Amino acid sequence: MNSTILPETAPFSSRNDCSAKTEQKTARPVVNVYGEKEVVASLPLPAVFKAPIRPDIVRAVYTNVAKNKRQAYAVSVKAGHQTSAESWGTGRAVARIPRVGGGGTHRSGQAAFGNMCRGGRMFAPTKVWRRWHVRTNVNQKRFAVASALAASAVPSLVLARGHRIERIAEVPLVIADDAESLVKTKAAVQLLRAIKAYDDVKKVVASKKLRAGKGKLRNRRHTQRRGPLVVYGNDNGIVRAFRNIPGVELANVRHLNLLQLAPGGHLGRFCIWTQSAFAALDSVYADKSNYELPQHIVNVADLHRLINSDEIQSVLKAAGQAKTKRPFTQKKNPLKNAGIMKRLNPYAKVTKAQGAKAGKKAAPKKHVGASAAFVAELKSL
Repeated sequence: MNSTILPETAPFSSRNDCSAKTEQKTARPVVNVYGEKEVVASLPLPAVFKAPIRPDIVRAVYTNVAKNKRQAYAVSVKAGHQTSAESWGTGRAVARIPRVGGGGTHRSGQAAFGNMCRGGRMFAPTKVWRRWHVRTNVNQKRFAVASALAASAVPSLVLARGHRIERIAEVPLVIADDAESLVKTKAAVQLLRAIKAYDDVKKVVASKKLRAGKGKLRNRRHTQRRGPLVVYGNDNGIVRAFRNIPGVELANVRHLNLLQLAPGGHLGRFCIWTQSAFAALDSVYADKSNYELPQHIVNVADLHRLINSDEIQSVLKAAGQAKTKRPFTQKKNPLKNAGIMKRLNPYAKVTKAQGAKAGKKAAPKKHVGASAAFVAELKSL
């Protein structure tokens, strides 16, 4: 699966013939850099976009990392116990649960404290010392981020995640560094419209809904989809320009976050890169000490093409006659059926023959009775 769209796949690429010829000559695919009106430069595709795409690792790491922003919560230690209640003991034909004392009110005599009681505490009251945060291996987090970056360069995965990228020129989408100097939201919106990425913002605006449940009362009243992630190299005003556009998030290329690259643990976030950020990706991973980017175990995943290649077919045996196995056969007892026994134990025939031969040699001895004289002597006694 290519991490960038080559010129032959037309729908997302608007490259000219010159850039297509350049791509065919280079070992690594080339990505164009777009200004508001035209292509201004081209960059080689960073190595991280060739990393293996592993949804299982991304989902596992996301689940752990997302827990590290949680705030502790618990019920009050005194909840359900703010009353004086004692058991009535046995002999009064009622349960031995503690009961509120006193009289003159409905509350007197009612059961208290237990989790099955009205006004009682909950079962196993929650505590603030629960294990809220989960540690994740650094190598796993790096693998997940690399995998999420590689997935962001596959158009089918970006589309499957719900991003509206049908009209953009290329994936990954790289824009000129002039965008890092924008300070006005109006100019940022104009740039998104120019590169045909504003359709994803419209999707976000249309998706805004009132949240179901208690979250409406807890400062998260509305829900909406995620829009593009703008990755920049230097903040010369770009954060201020883009931060108020619905659904748009920003990230520094040196602090990429899996929570932004794969929201919900789902691969395929639509990323818009500035030229300096895209060019810095190789150096970002080169600066990590003793770290190598994950590689594919199989370079060519097209097994059908591999098996049918001339190199493999030339050393294989010719195909034999096809054997069809009967779908159902009656079970035979090998102790009674010599043919089945021979199939299970080819040596059974030899064993049987040796047993028969040994039986003939060891003939039983003939019984010799007592002599007549000995019998006569016994009778005379």
